[in-house]
Amino acid sequence: MKTAIVIPARYGSTRFPGKPLAKIKGRTMLSLVVDVAKSAAKNFPDVSVFVTTEDQRIMDHCAQIGVPCILTSPDCPTGSDRVLEAVRQSGREFDIVINLQGDAPFTAPETITKIISEFEKNPALDVVTPVHQLSWADLDRLREAKKTTPLSGTTVAMAEDGRAVWFSKTVLPSLREEKKMRDKPGKSPVFQHIGLYGYKLSVLEKFCSWPQSRYEKLEGLEQLRLLENGVIIQTVQVEESVHSGIDSPEDLQRVQNA
Repeated sequence: MKTAIVIPARYGSTRFPGKPLAKIKGRTMLSLVVDVAKSAAKNFPDVSVFVTTEDQRIMDHCAQIGVPCILTSPDCPTGSDRVLEAVRQSGREFDIVINLQGDAPFTAPETITKIISEFEKNPALDVVTPVHQLSWADLDRLREAKKTTPLSGTTVAMAEDGRAVWFSKTVLPSLREEKKMRDKPGKSPVFQHIGLYGYKLSVLEKFCSWPQSRYEKLEGLEQLRLLENGVIIQTVQVEESVHSGIDSPEDLQRVQNA
């Protein structure tokens, strides 16, 4: 199964220009993400890793750190569109495309490995994405964070077989018997979504051809476009804690101070 791990790294971020080249303890954010991708790729025989960007400065940095980079249009509306354009420009045939955001340097390589393994186990799958079950303490922290940043953190409701039923910035599900649940051992029944996707290439092409959907616009979640168009999203559970991406200079400073 030919797989591409594509890292969209946009220089012209409105909130944080030049973000992929920002340094975390002496390393550029992009170089850290590339290391994550390469670490995951070495576990499989036919996985390619490359970056895609709209800016020559990112291209030059990729040459310095030894990773292929494809220059794409500055007008790509989303990271997914940029990934698809890069795959097409590569001139290579891929079965699976993994969209690994260039601002997610704390992604565990094992998370990517699980996505690829899930496709190998069931090649009929359309989309695979990871989720993490929250402890009660994690859930309390998420709720507290939402008091000041209500759009932080995405949760997911799933069927018994792991198929995603819905994603929301609201905590799902509402817990009617929470006090009784907390008295029992174990984690909470809430799963947080990790924003990393593996697509069958044909599904990524369809996704990018569809207009934004109703609930996608309301929630600001691209994956709802897939659900609203009848695409099945399979989740895989990972033990790694959820690490949010770096969206602003303030996020970077918090990481530097940690």
